[in-house]
Amino acid sequence: MVGNRVSHSNRKTKVRLLPNIQEHRFWSPEEQRFVRLRLSTSAIREIDKRGVDAVLRDLRKKGVKV
Repeated sequence: MVGNRVSHSNRKTKVRLLPNIQEHRFWSPEEQRFVRLRLSTSAIREIDKRGVDAVLRDLRKKGVKV
């Protein structure tokens, strides 16, 4: 995304707003191994809710190599 950084004097300068990407290691009980993923923080919250194995199944169904 692109936005503006606004100073106290109300001057605007362009700024790129990048997603908050984290590299995280998850333990998969079905596969008995750690899986390392680069995810946004919202995706990490989704894995906490649904479980890592359900998310991995959906990723593989879409064709993403994990």
